[in-house]
Amino acid sequence: MKVDKALRIVFMGTPEFAVSILDAIVKSNHDVVGVVTVADKPAGRGQQLRESAVKIFAIDHDLPILQPEKLKDEQFLSDLKAFNADIFVVVAFRMLPEVVWAMPPKGTFNLHASLLPKYRGAAPINWAILNGETETGVTTFFINQIIDTGSILAQEKIAILENMTAGELHDKLMNLGAKLTVETLDKIATNEIQAIPQDEELAKILPHAPKIFKPDCEIRWNQNASAIHNKIRGLSPYPAAWCTLFKNGEKITFKLYSSKVTNEVSDSKSLKKGADGILFPCNDFYISISELQPEGKRRMNFKEFLAGNDLNAFRLFI
Repeated sequence: MKVDKALRIVFMGTPEFAVSILDAIVKSNHDVVGVVTVADKPAGRGQQLRESAVKIFAIDHDLPILQPEKLKDEQFLSDLKAFNADIFVVVAFRMLPEVVWAMPPKGTFNLHASLLPKYRGAAPINWAILNGETETGVTTFFINQIIDTGSILAQEKIAILENMTAGELHDKLMNLGAKLTVETLDKIATNEIQAIPQDEELAKILPHAPKIFKPDCEIRWNQNASAIHNKIRGLSPYPAAWCTLFKNGEKITFKLYSSKVTNEVSDSKSLKKGADGILFPCNDFYISISELQPEGKRRMNFKEFLAGNDLNAFRLFI
């Protein structure tokens, strides 16, 4: 689509996912006049200040940056208004107060990694896989007072393959989201956009995507292999599914990153070596684990683990 009139855009985002979208906008016909991201935070053992991925990109591309501690701060609001933007684009940032999202004349829209109103919430990529979905996508929508409920501008679907991890889906949605965001901007610039309100009655019965905590990531081996497989891939690489095994009476925690469901019926509570991984017995079939991380060790493939461990010494913690 040819866009004769470029939009003046302020982009708001933080992680690597947002960088790909910002890069696509910078390469489009539109003009990124400012970037808003989180303040630098201490991280790591040395507690040195760490800049967000979006800030690093903005510096490399000479884009003006704002890093407010408080989004209602008068100085921040004054600086934000001075950009004289037509529209704000938000990707993986913070919940905005109305004084911010209502500022630009053409509104503020967000990119969400699901097909809204399905999977509203903080972890849509993870939950789509955790729930065994075969399809998901990305949505652009106008921001309003209630998070993830604004009118939909555009959507794009993508298939979730049988063994796809959350990390792999993240990257595909990131690229798809970059394309959709620019297309949305182009249609807004040419007044071809149609905002469609979300169906709130439908939203009540659709799955949500709340924040995931450590207890949510625990694997219990009395479940079916397909459910366990979805949990492992839905949490890989982060925050990572984990389980507890007994080794000579001692409990050891393992993170699990890569799995496949086998067609071999589970007939014991013992682990055994398979051609492509360590076979864990589930409620129905064995599941093959090819990448894992023992407590206090680095992430490794199953062959590395077996080189220094005897599977006969391990038992499941159900």
